[in-house]
Amino acid sequence: MQIDLSAFHFLRPLWLLLWVPGLLLPILWVRRHDLSRRLTGVIAPHLITHLVITPEDEHRFRPVHLFAALLLLGGLAAAGPTWEQDRPDFLENRAPLVIALDLSRSMDADDLQPTRLEAAKQKLHDLIHLRGGARTALIAYAGTAHLVMPATEDPALLDTYLQALSTDLISTSGKDVLGVIDEAKRLLGTDTPGTLLLVTDGADSRQFAAIKQHLDDSDLQVLVMAAGVKNGGVVNGPNGEARTDDNGRPVLARFDSDGLKQLAHAADAPLGSLSLNNDDLDWIELHAQQHFQASANDADVLHWKDAGYWLCWPLLLIALLTIRRGWRINWLASLLLAFGMSGHAPDASAGALADAFLTPDQQGRWAFEHQRYAEAAEHFSDPYWKGVAAYEGADFKVALASFAELDTPPAYFYLGNSYVRLSKFPEAIAAYERALKLQPAFPEATANLALAQALQKDREDQQQAGPPDEKPDQVKFDNTSNSGKQVERKVKVASSDQQWLDNLTTSPAKFLKQKFLVQSASREAPQ
Repeated sequence: MQIDLSAFHFLRPLWLLLWVPGLLLPILWVRRHDLSRRLTGVIAPHLITHLVITPEDEHRFRPVHLFAALLLLGGLAAAGPTWEQDRPDFLENRAPLVIALDLSRSMDADDLQPTRLEAAKQKLHDLIHLRGGARTALIAYAGTAHLVMPATEDPALLDTYLQALSTDLISTSGKDVLGVIDEAKRLLGTDTPGTLLLVTDGADSRQFAAIKQHLDDSDLQVLVMAAGVKNGGVVNGPNGEARTDDNGRPVLARFDSDGLKQLAHAADAPLGSLSLNNDDLDWIELHAQQHFQASANDADVLHWKDAGYWLCWPLLLIALLTIRRGWRINWLASLLLAFGMSGHAPDASAGALADAFLTPDQQGRWAFEHQRYAEAAEHFSDPYWKGVAAYEGADFKVALASFAELDTPPAYFYLGNSYVRLSKFPEAIAAYERALKLQPAFPEATANLALAQALQKDREDQQQAGPPDEKPDQVKFDNTSNSGKQVERKVKVASSDQQWLDNLTTSPAKFLKQKFLVQSASREAPQ
């Protein structure tokens, strides 16, 4: 373990006052048991050295020395020595990543089997699941750039939309990297360090000069991943057939290796390529994490690791030594045990030993790091950590009760997440808005607010429209002329969230295509 001395400090420094009696007690004990000093004034000083015989002490350590060691070591442990900051796994322990996938026609080339696009999608599928729980966003681009999914920690949801991407979703040809950069900056915000991964087979040389300017005002790192191996790959159609030009000749896709090198140079980005093993995934994660750790400076979410609890074991050993027969403070171990148990009793018992030497929050932290979230939530007395542990354990009611005690942006953010998990979208929207009011530069809350608003709108639209048309089980015709009557029937609206979700029959591909068309039309419309 390496200790950064420049960052070494104590979380509760007042406990170091125990060092005063810890250092003075042995000195006072020695002075008290110094026979020569006690006889000073009774016997002439020049006779004391000849009259006093000091017996040789067989015991180097006396009870007072152990008691002093307990005070010194206990004061050091209670003061909370720390030298390392901890970014909790549940918050931002993994670097945020924005994936931008090129959907231009050249990505249908078959120099990578089955196509460049499918090979890239499979590799990104592995990347998403490798990062499980880390915040990952997805952008699709060709001649225009479009947000597919804001930053999410749900790999299954993200992979659903990733697999729906195809080259016919964006009609505008080109490779709009500048649009991708702007979209990624909007997602991450100006204060959040993140990484943009461009998966493409070429670049637009007309944008190189402006890329640096677009990256100057942000802490965004760019990685370029080449999706292709050679020129001349045959471009396949939607059914796997080779695309042909007007003369019936197969359309060949160009792999712009020089353009990719120039793109990487313009963005000051490392350049990699798809590999058959996981080396490319490790390469992406390494660069993303290094950039994030070097750039992250968010004091509101960083916590200092309390290393004092490691001193509990030597404290226990010293306490056990004090119960030796003939030692006059053989009651000290019982006193320490009673003192340790006299504090705030935790909600869940982890054993007398843990309760005596570890605080409830320390026990909760241990349980959380071992992914025992329910146990951690029971131990934590800190409402924020208790709420996050309950959230990770899917106990959203306990999470709501814990976060409701706080008035901080992270608490309102998780409050909104809990409401979304319970399908209470209006409450979630209110919580995200409160978080953004307290901390305007909060890109995660901004993205989740937009998602909650979209879900709420979709639910309202679905409830107003009623269920989709269904085919009747049986059709009967009235053959009697002019004898029929018009009967008005009420359509039952979906009464539960599950029915509402079941009625959403639009495929992700159709949804994305409509979404991209609407976005493109809104951009082209006069302001």
